[in-house]
Amino acid sequence: MKTITENWAQRMVDSVIARRPLLSKGIYQDKWSYDYGVVLKGTELVWRKTGDAKYFDYIKKNMDAFVSEDGNIREYDIEAFNIDHINNGKVLLTLYKETGEQKYKKAIDLLRTQLQYHPRTAEGAFWHKKVYPYQIWLDGLYMGAPFYAEYVKEFGDEDEFDDIVKQFILCVKNTKDEETGLLYHAFDEKRVQPWCHPETGHSENFWGRSMGWFAMALVDTIPLFPDGHQGKQLLQGYLNDILKALMDVQDKDTGVWYQVLNKGDRKGNYLEASASCMILYAIAKGVRLGYLAREWQDVAKTVYRGILTEFITVTKDGYVNLNKVCQVAGLGGPDNRDGTFEYYISEPIITNDLKGVGAFILAAAEIEN
Repeated sequence: MKTITENWAQRMVDSVIARRPLLSKGIYQDKWSYDYGVVLKGTELVWRKTGDAKYFDYIKKNMDAFVSEDGNIREYDIEAFNIDHINNGKVLLTLYKETGEQKYKKAIDLLRTQLQYHPRTAEGAFWHKKVYPYQIWLDGLYMGAPFYAEYVKEFGDEDEFDDIVKQFILCVKNTKDEETGLLYHAFDEKRVQPWCHPETGHSENFWGRSMGWFAMALVDTIPLFPDGHQGKQLLQGYLNDILKALMDVQDKDTGVWYQVLNKGDRKGNYLEASASCMILYAIAKGVRLGYLAREWQDVAKTVYRGILTEFITVTKDGYVNLNKVCQVAGLGGPDNRDGTFEYYISEPIITNDLKGVGAFILAAAEIEN
């Protein structure tokens, strides 16, 4: 029987290292892919807890596969203006602070330059990508905001935190459903995308992982703000509000969440691992940092037991598997993804997708803390 007292974070990292000595080799065709950052930030927590240098070495090896001695990033194109490409910068910040190697600082500055010139909506929110113009996606807050905030904390001016707060304010303003408190996956400022409501501009459904990304963005960004900055309290309010909304759609039998959050009774919907792990991470870290009341600690334990029961299996070789992960979901693009319920449940469901694995490591490490 799986218990919450086992070192699941470390066991999952060990499984990842054994299976994928280099994260970029495999199904992603050697891309500068944002999900490496999710796994490696989880690995960082395990490294800090255990002090075992093999975990730091794994982080460094994976980033050194892309960052050259002159600070350029292989497979990265600044002119794509893809907010996803910022996420790994958090890992580079750790490496720079630990090693002092200038190649990491140069790569970090390159990513900061992207944000400096990244196209924005008329209100000032970053576009999700140049190929998705005038659009805000919840995913993008996780990809951009924590790196932006840590860069400002280390190298920037305090007034730049105002722009970071603005990213969250505009996202909530344009995606929040006032009735449920949940956030729609995306918003089109121009209201021309086939997937958006012609009047409100937001997409049709509440996708579990997109709200997971947003919740993680909050708990990773808030602690980087200086004490006394008015935005810090505002973001804590957002965290409490969206977690309360998520509790209203939690599956009470299992303690986890559905792929399409508020439609658990519809045929084809399923309990989804990555969203559940991301929400757990936000709860557990929020409790540890004092952003959530202590009673959320019991909620976190319930969710964790549900994740272990519903999604975790162990192979005969001792490797940990995370099952029932939506491989990918988005809106528009060449496949004309329409954002309907039928679309979200049609995407492949796989085992050990890196986004889910990374979120599990982060959540388990926070619970173990």
